[in-house]
Amino acid sequence: MHAIAVVTRLGAVALGLLLLGGCNQEQPAAKAPAKAPATAHNTVTVQTREVEDLKPVLATVRSKRVVDARVRTPGTVAMLKVLEGDHVEPGQVLGLVADPKIALRIKASDAQITAVEARLTNARLELERATELLKRGVAPQSRVDQARTTFDVATNELSAAKSDRAVVEKQVEEGQILAPSTGRVLRVPVTEGSVVMAGESIATIAASDYLLRLEVPERHARFMEKGNTLTVGPRGLAGAAGETSTGRIVQIYPEIQNGRVIADAEVPSLGTYFVGERTLAWIAAGKRQAILVPQALVFKRHGLDYVLVASSANASSEAVVQLGQSVPDGTSPLVEVLAGLKPGDKLVQP
Repeated sequence: MHAIAVVTRLGAVALGLLLLGGCNQEQPAAKAPAKAPATAHNTVTVQTREVEDLKPVLATVRSKRVVDARVRTPGTVAMLKVLEGDHVEPGQVLGLVADPKIALRIKASDAQITAVEARLTNARLELERATELLKRGVAPQSRVDQARTTFDVATNELSAAKSDRAVVEKQVEEGQILAPSTGRVLRVPVTEGSVVMAGESIATIAASDYLLRLEVPERHARFMEKGNTLTVGPRGLAGAAGETSTGRIVQIYPEIQNGRVIADAEVPSLGTYFVGERTLAWIAAGKRQAILVPQALVFKRHGLDYVLVASSANASSEAVVQLGQSVPDGTSPLVEVLAGLKPGDKLVQP
């Protein structure tokens, strides 16, 4: 019995040691991509290519034209129908300027027209009476001529009175402040009740056609030409991933300000930006030699980028690479390799 107990204890100890050894074994590492045989038909030879040296610059959204909606007649702002940030169309009424004296002038014109119409009616009756008496032979021709002259004078006075009233009505219409073009309102420097003079601005409007104002360092100025393309990153300055857009330089200003060259670029789809919003853009600053490989040949593991380099006829080894910018190339995008490869290396599809 004692021998059986000893054997049992020895078996338990051995089992415990086996379990402990299994726990201390290292966990298997993540499997790497299967290495394909390095044959001649599935390898890519690393070569250098000439690419544009892209430099990031700061760009600010500007409006091509900034116009003012101005007052055409002096008076008091009776109504204001626009706020900062509103979108306006040409001819849209932005406000109304009223002058109390205009209402008095309209009443005076109406009274004058009524008086002239009464005189005209009386002159017409007198002319008809004199003409009838002349036919009967009881009135001289001079009386008819005088009555006709009085009628013509009254007719002209009525026409002049109506013209004066039309002028006053036109002044009322000119009290409407109209938007001169399509765009967004940047500033409204007046409020309702403000007294304004003719020609004073009540709203500053940025036309809807926007452009990018570039500030390029002086050392890159010699590479800039009108018509060059540029790449604009996603909105914001944090460099977050997102879709990029392409534009072209349309104006280069000949004066250097604070060590920077100022240029304007046209970029589509800037209508949603704020005027004055800043973003990053990349311009070409000459040419340079770079190693470009297909993006499909690069794989990632443990936060590092790898490629498979053919080491012999039927073998390949992994190499860590440092990547740069991506370069579109039709359907197969390329990526620049800054370190880890040299011209002549043969890459294998992972």
